[in-house]
Amino acid sequence: MLLTLSSENVRNATFMSDTGQPLYVSSTPFRFGRWTTKISKYVSDDFQLQMEDRFEAVGKIRWPIFGSAMFRIGGKDLRSDSFLRRHGITGRKRTFKGPDGRRYRWDMHRRIVVLSLDGPSRREVARYRRSTFGSFNILGVESTKACLEISQEVEHMLDLVILTFIYMEKLRMDREWWEKRGRRR
Repeated sequence: MLLTLSSENVRNATFMSDTGQPLYVSSTPFRFGRWTTKISKYVSDDFQLQMEDRFEAVGKIRWPIFGSAMFRIGGKDLRSDSFLRRHGITGRKRTFKGPDGRRYRWDMHRRIVVLSLDGPSRREVARYRRSTFGSFNILGVESTKACLEISQEVEHMLDLVILTFIYMEKLRMDREWWEKRGRRR
């Protein structure tokens, strides 16, 4: 499955299918000192012949100024430091247990995040690709929008993949911002 994002700002983006159908929306209204990202999923009422199309909340992420973020998933509050456990010296790896009982691992690379099975196979099951901008298409380079590639293997827990992706990409973006700022000092 390929989800195209309307923006690289994953906390305020629409995730669309390959046909352009909005599947998820993330929104983070600005509030002084506290931000909460709400993630909603597109739901179609087949009985009303799609007259009642709507979005329903699937989760929230509360971003504190200091300390751990809080996830609200399925009516449960989960602290990010216990739900998405940090691994490694740099903290660029986070693991969680899926509803299928398997362990998954997000890896933050310099410009992307990748989800894989957390085990000997380390099989990749999701990958974020940032947008690219071609130069007037003179060189045959086309612009591409940001997208999240998701394996069929994890489509059963798509809501969870989207929520954890937003969290991890926000952390990666923050780290990138701080690295750029540190170089300019």
